[in-house]
This record gives sequence, C-alpha cells and structure tokens, in this order.
Amino acid sequence: MFTHLKEDISVVFERDPAARTRWEILTTYPGVHALLMHRLSHWIWKQRFYWLARFSSHIARWLTGIEIHPGATIGRRVFIDHGMGVVIGETAVIGDDCTLYHGVTLGGTSWNKGKRHPTLEQGVVIGAGAKILGPITIGAQAKIGSNAVVVKDVPTNATAVGIPARILDDAKSQQRDDMAQKIGFSAYAVSDNMNDPMTKAIHALLDHAARQDQQLQAVMQQLEKLGADVETDAEVGKAFDVNYLNKIVD
Repeated sequence: MFTHLKEDISVVFERDPAARTRWEILTTYPGVHALLMHRLSHWIWKQRFYWLARFSSHIARWLTGIEIHPGATIGRRVFIDHGMGVVIGETAVIGDDCTLYHGVTLGGTSWNKGKRHPTLEQGVVIGAGAKILGPITIGAQAKIGSNAVVVKDVPTNATAVGIPARILDDAKSQQRDDMAQKIGFSAYAVSDNMNDPMTKAIHALLDHAARQDQQLQAVMQQLEKLGADVETDAEVGKAFDVNYLNKIVD
C-alpha cells in the first residue's frame, strides 16, 4: 500500500508542474484520494461484500467528485488530474501509467451483463471531457483529445479527436506542415478536427499544392533525363505554389 502511495505522489510531480510538496499532494489532490479509496473499495468488492464496496465508493464520490465503480480495475501510477466529473464504470480496465483529466467518462453502451466498459492499455492519455464508450480498447500510448467521443478501438500510439472520434493521419499532417513552411504560410493551430469551412478549404489547398509540387518535380526529372536545361531552384516551386494559392483565394 505504501509503495502504491509513493508511486502516486511521484507521478503527480512528474505530470503536474503545479505540485510543490508531498504534503500538498497528499492533502489537496482529489485524484490521489479517489485512487486510495478505490483500492480499498475494490478489495472489499473482491471479497464479495458488494454493498459495502459500493457504499465506500459512494463516500469517495462525495469527497472527491470522482466516481469509480469498485469493480473497475486500475493499474499503477495512474494520474487523475483535477478529476471533477470523472466517471469510471464497473468493467473498465485502466492500465499502468495512464492519465485522465476532468470530465472523462469510461462508460458503457449496453445494459447487458459482462464486459461493457473500455480498456485503456499502458500510457494512455485522455483529455478533459472525453467520452470513451463501450467494450473497446485504447492502445498503449494513445492520446484522446478533449471532448472527443470514442466508440471504436484506437490503435497503439494513435491520436483520436472529434465527435465521433477520428484517428489523425500523422503522415498527412506532416506533409501539410512541410508544404505550409515551403510556401511561407503558417498553419499553426489549424487541425483536422476543426469544422471551420475556412480551415477545411486551407487544408484542401495545401493538399492540392503538395500534389502539384510532386507532379512538377516528376516532370522536371523527366525533362532532365531528356537533356533539357531545367531550372532546379526550389524558389521556382515555391513561387508556383504561392501564385497558385493567391489565385484561388482571390
């Protein structure tokens, strides 16, 4: 028990820059309190004293604002930051080193008995307000964006955002960033999950410009093979992309 408590305190120092002292963490962090009380109620649940386990978890909910069913399985070094409004269902499984922020729900989508809540593998991070619903699996080291609603499995190391949640294409995002830097356009804070029409239009332009750039490079390579004197300065491509975008935007 003391080993778990020591780990809980160390994890807070690692993941919360606002933490200053062990005494502060032990006395003022509801996420730590909720996990401590859950270990007790979970042990009581395993002894088949179901009402007593539920009552102890109910007391924890009063004190912390975090509702964890005593049947839920929670690993080591889990950090619940802020915690208010977190709900964790009976058959939920949370692996080691996971992080949950306030307003997270690990809920069910069925009234049937049996496994009906999510499984989080090691190192998963769930953003504030996210809802993970059903007997799905969130792969190790995956990240779930704030306010996302996830109803399907998320692969290892993936990032899911939106309603319903979509897996971000890291390769395409990197391609867009590279193209934006090439043409002198900053796409900072513009991401796939935004529903703004202008954002979607900019993404479409960046994707089209990237394809045009690839086609132009292929044509230039073929001309060079034929012995033509081809201008290879990167600024030619950059000027082409800028003029193309300006023409469409205007």
